[in-house]
Amino acid sequence: MRRAVLDATVRLLAEGGLDAASVSAVAAAAGVHETSVYRNWGTREQLLREALADYTDHALPLPDTGSLREDLRQLLTALGAFLATPEGPALLHLSIAPATAETRSGRDAYWAERLDRAETLLRRAAERGEIRPDVDPRAAVEALMSPLFARHLLLGEPVTPAFLTSLVDLVVDGLAPR
Repeated sequence: MRRAVLDATVRLLAEGGLDAASVSAVAAAAGVHETSVYRNWGTREQLLREALADYTDHALPLPDTGSLREDLRQLLTALGAFLATPEGPALLHLSIAPATAETRSGRDAYWAERLDRAETLLRRAAERGEIRPDVDPRAAVEALMSPLFARHLLLGEPVTPAFLTSLVDLVVDGLAPR
């Protein structure tokens, strides 16, 4: 049941955006009772977050090439491709929608987990001596990801390979040992 509900949620988001992914629509598409969805997820927001977290964890695998520059290039390329899908904007819009205290804590936990995963790349690079040991991994991840989100949310511009290479080079060069 869990898999059917999560898959139906992502499918509805991809086909019709946030408005199409009501609990009743998800339950119908998954072939389960609406009460089952509420019993397992509590709120629509929690269901959407879990479905998108599950989907993004598979769509954005964490690379481990042995090179920070290549790991970041692969991760940002996958993120750029994800943001160009219907699921990507749905995630971004869900992330910036007004929140209650309850939904805010769920959103914060979602992003903390995703950022921590990406920070792993920086910690590995520090262990290999590719970057200074005093680098703040969170600041570096935010410096890399924020321009991609800004391009989609604010500018409506595509994330091109040239843009990604330039961004990765800018950040990695700034993190290099002096």
